[in-house]
Amino acid sequence: MNEEQAKQRVKEVRELLEKYSYEYYVLDQPTVPDAEYDRLLQELIELENNHPTLRDEHSPTVRVGGQVLDFFRKVEHKVPMLSLGNAFNEEDLRDFDRRVRNAVGDNVSYVAELKIDGLAVSLTYEEGRFVLGATRGDGTIGEDITNNLRTIHAIPLKVKGEAVSLEVRGEAYMPKRSFQKLNEARQEEGQELFANPRNAAAGSLRQLDPKIAAKRNLSIFVYGMGQLAGKTIEHHSEGLHFLKEAGFKTNPEWKQCDTIEDVITFVHSWGERRPHLDYEIDGIVIKVDSYYQQEELGFTAKSPRWAIAYKFPAEEVVTKLLGIELSVGRTGVITPTALLEPVAVAGTTVKRASLHNEDLIREKDIKIGDYVVVKKAGDIIPEVVNVIVDRRTGEEEEFHMPEACPACESKLERLDGEVALRCLNPMCPAQIREGLIHFVSRNAMNIDGLGEKVISQLFAEQLITDVADLYDLKKEELVKLERMGEKSVDNLLDAIEKSKENSLERLLFGLGIRHVGAKAAKTIAQRFETMDAVMMASKEELLAIDEVGEKMADSVAVYFSKPEVKVLIDELRDFGVNLTYKGPKIVKAEDIDSSFAGKIVVLTGKLSLFTRNEAKERLEALGAKVTGSVSKNTDLLIAGEDAGSKLEKAQTLGVAVWSEQQFFDELNK
Repeated sequence: MNEEQAKQRVKEVRELLEKYSYEYYVLDQPTVPDAEYDRLLQELIELENNHPTLRDEHSPTVRVGGQVLDFFRKVEHKVPMLSLGNAFNEEDLRDFDRRVRNAVGDNVSYVAELKIDGLAVSLTYEEGRFVLGATRGDGTIGEDITNNLRTIHAIPLKVKGEAVSLEVRGEAYMPKRSFQKLNEARQEEGQELFANPRNAAAGSLRQLDPKIAAKRNLSIFVYGMGQLAGKTIEHHSEGLHFLKEAGFKTNPEWKQCDTIEDVITFVHSWGERRPHLDYEIDGIVIKVDSYYQQEELGFTAKSPRWAIAYKFPAEEVVTKLLGIELSVGRTGVITPTALLEPVAVAGTTVKRASLHNEDLIREKDIKIGDYVVVKKAGDIIPEVVNVIVDRRTGEEEEFHMPEACPACESKLERLDGEVALRCLNPMCPAQIREGLIHFVSRNAMNIDGLGEKVISQLFAEQLITDVADLYDLKKEELVKLERMGEKSVDNLLDAIEKSKENSLERLLFGLGIRHVGAKAAKTIAQRFETMDAVMMASKEELLAIDEVGEKMADSVAVYFSKPEVKVLIDELRDFGVNLTYKGPKIVKAEDIDSSFAGKIVVLTGKLSLFTRNEAKERLEALGAKVTGSVSKNTDLLIAGEDAGSKLEKAQTLGVAVWSEQQFFDELNK
């Protein structure tokens, strides 16, 4: 067979394999036996081996897995993959409905979908071809797992129909039958079993060897789009139809609901039917159907206001409480943890459950030796619900919190207004260790390879005693440690070196200042721009920032007044750690010559000349503050078509109202 004949045959075989794969893995309607598919795939592999110039990264042969990777590359999501707020009962759903209707009016409908219990992923297509697949990560930064995702037959390597560029979101999962076969095989080989299909799916897709992922028989349901170029879609339900026609596997069990009561009926029906599915679900996702209403509702810092996840009630089981263990957190809080007789709860084996504090133990009358009811809060975190008093024998023991820290034996204190006991010794080894773990974590300095076990090992070997020591680690010290090969050490040192380039907000959050979360750290960094300016900021200057309250301002001011903190910052500076903010600067209203400078503006209704984000960005660039709700402090409401309750409220309060055209004309003066 010459090159031209091979090229033609490769084209024919690929088209057949794509057709058969779509019928089998997406439609679940195979038209040929597995043997025929396998025969054609083997023929294609041989053709591509004999004619290397005909190889293509979008060929069906990539489904068998490619070369082994050294690490996963980090990728930034162009549109953040935010988590959803949760509802646990009917009233939570009705509250969500009230919030939506208060914002956009009564002309609203919802789409209710099954919440697949798997791994959230993003798939990017350019001109119809699959080019990038990533994990959700922290919602902003994920990991490039393209090679592993290519092994999932239900993911199209090319979209059907028009070659559009788009980014879609979905949930990769392991069917129950695949999970059972995988664990049976692992048991025969003496390997540790996966606790549930979700963990198995996540573990499969985070393998550096794609051939392992290829053997795990994973699938996916695509549930939405992050971006779509060159095509206008106005409703989520319309988007689901579009995705199905484009060749994606969408879950067929969704429903368009005109009222929240329809949603509640749908929720209850699947609460009863979920055991009969071949995949795990842990709830129902409810989304506002209209995209422009979604835009109007917007987002909180963590989740969209236009969607919510109803979580099915947690499974409850009974087990015995064998003991109570104490741990010391990075802020010195002493947390009691129940040690349980191992028990299966919602698909995982639970051996421990948080008891939060001494007051909770007293309130629930928990004693060592009790039989207790355990559930997973939100199907994730194990907790003790209550004690079965009737099963007591009289041999149970009262638990009392100690007077001294279990790690350093310093006297424990209870601060005013707090229920938690704290160790106030800044040199407590447990606090230092926890602080180091926090410093290297994903939302802080994000140092790959420095997990809890490695930090504990370095701390135990006295190679690190504070965060500055991380930047003074030497290769010759690390290679002597257990499970530290030369390549691992090189990768670790490279990751530490790379972290020096992080923007200031990551360092601020990583320092573990009490009351300062990741969002507050970014706000403070954006306002002061340099570490020196933050350190010199007075409490009053900190309070002048909208998001900073009394407790946070006190905490920041006190933290940076400590001599040892100033020494630490100087050490980090000497090691070359960046101490400046690298993100977008705050535009001060007084520095802008604009009629919008300093004004509080609200956008509502359907905009046709701009997207909502474009309008918001234009306003903020001109010094305006764009908010999501109308109040007596609002200066201007810009109303598009079908404006609802926000327009009515603005008119009642006497707020100035502009049409979108007026806004456009003002911008173009």
